[in-house]
Amino acid sequence: MLAYLIRRLFAAAVMLVVIIMVVFGIFFLVPKWAGVDIASSFVGKQADPAAVEAVRQKLGLSDPIYSQVWEFFKGIFTGRTYSGGGDTVHCSAPCFGYSFRSEQAIWPVLTDRFPVTLSLALGAAVLWLLLGISAGVLSALKRGSLWDRGAMVVALAGVSLPVYFTGMLSLAIFAYGLDWIDAQYVPLADSFTGWFGGLILPWITLAFLYAAMYARITRATMLEILGEDYIRTARAKGLHERKVISKHAMRSTMTPILTMLGMDLGALIGGAILTESTFNLPGLGQAVLQAIKTQDLPVILGVTLITSLAVLLANLVVDVLYAVIDPRVRLA
Repeated sequence: MLAYLIRRLFAAAVMLVVIIMVVFGIFFLVPKWAGVDIASSFVGKQADPAAVEAVRQKLGLSDPIYSQVWEFFKGIFTGRTYSGGGDTVHCSAPCFGYSFRSEQAIWPVLTDRFPVTLSLALGAAVLWLLLGISAGVLSALKRGSLWDRGAMVVALAGVSLPVYFTGMLSLAIFAYGLDWIDAQYVPLADSFTGWFGGLILPWITLAFLYAAMYARITRATMLEILGEDYIRTARAKGLHERKVISKHAMRSTMTPILTMLGMDLGALIGGAILTESTFNLPGLGQAVLQAIKTQDLPVILGVTLITSLAVLLANLVVDVLYAVIDPRVRLA
């Protein structure tokens, strides 16, 4: 198990380096090939040519691409100093870049908004796992019943309806119409009640979408597994049906569920743009949306790298859980 974990950690570290190189190339090399002046996009098209040249010197945009990648990668661990045009800016480690539009380092922006996005993603994940897996298992065990048909209709609606529609509908009913919930986000450090109240509707809205997908996958996987020979053997040996389902069928069913969870949770930690915009949550998704509007490339680059890191870590946890659930993974 330890050797397996070490191999996965090494593979994740190599993948992270590759991602940093690819993402940096997309943001800095591809625009250059297209004839776009990156320095002008950083400071604005109407900026003074002297200011554009100063940013070009600070970022080292005239250096070879491999030198730029190395400076960016080194800055993550040791910090970085941007100097040019008679001005010097120091970005402390971990330095994920510096925004010349907002005149601040990217890392504090990410860490300030990350707790909001993390709270949204984890809370919604707990809900959609509980609801989706439970509904899927019950539908598989009661195949063809009224419950099965009703649950799949609700699941189809959850998959079909966009987040901004269900989000606005929930706000109109519960926040503005019935006035049951105060949809204003409050940091957890200020008030647990305010924090919970501000996130309950985003959790439910996001969980409704994902629970629908997880219910359909769980139902299809469970139906397939219940027809396997080892399930029939377990029943023939006289095992209680509850033990057959919980100990044998569920362990195999969880494999595709964990795969989906690693991808979905990692992507959401990188920012749920539609959900955060609908409920006005100051998370990474909102930061990306504002950065796109103002063409603040360093912020977009920083959030992209954080999203990639979140997906890597989530999948690393999933790989470890694979080994816990399925002994064949450890043996392999």
